[in-house]
Amino acid sequence: MDLLSILLLAVALALDTFAISICSSLVAPRARARPALKMASFFGGFQMLMPVLGWLAGLGLRDLITGFDHWVAFGLLAGVGGKMIWEALRADSCEARPDPFRLGVLLVLAVATSIDAFAVGITFSLLTTSMFLPVLVIGAVTFALSFGGVMLGSRIGALLGDKVEVVGGVILIGIGAKILIEHLA
Repeated sequence: MDLLSILLLAVALALDTFAISICSSLVAPRARARPALKMASFFGGFQMLMPVLGWLAGLGLRDLITGFDHWVAFGLLAGVGGKMIWEALRADSCEARPDPFRLGVLLVLAVATSIDAFAVGITFSLLTTSMFLPVLVIGAVTFALSFGGVMLGSRIGALLGDKVEVVGGVILIGIGAKILIEHLA
């Protein structure tokens, strides 16, 4: 996988954490660097861990689905991308929430937003893609966007909200289509 695809994938995976970070700072508008670092560390860490777990799970499946792995990769990425678009277009998800910077809430949010990264990890195992660079880039991009989302959320949250996830969904579907086209060509 080339660096541009990895960067686009990382941004797509991080957009849901970015949107949640914006919403979190709307709920707790006085968020400063310390809570932003805490949230960004949770989101970035889980976005790094989950592709590795998905990759490990996918290694066991690789021999069983070698003949149609490109279809599986496309299906996973298109499914995750479609889900992101659907969730972004449904009712506002910035509704009242508990304190988003509490440890328990952060853990739940980090797991929930990194499940799509698990599916991407399965895709990596099917494509026999190296995990080192993608995992580092995914974690770093997620950390940066999450931190920025918390810090800037009170200023831009009303403008962007969850709609930024539509872009992430389109990017994931595009990467899935690219993988499919490359294997069929």
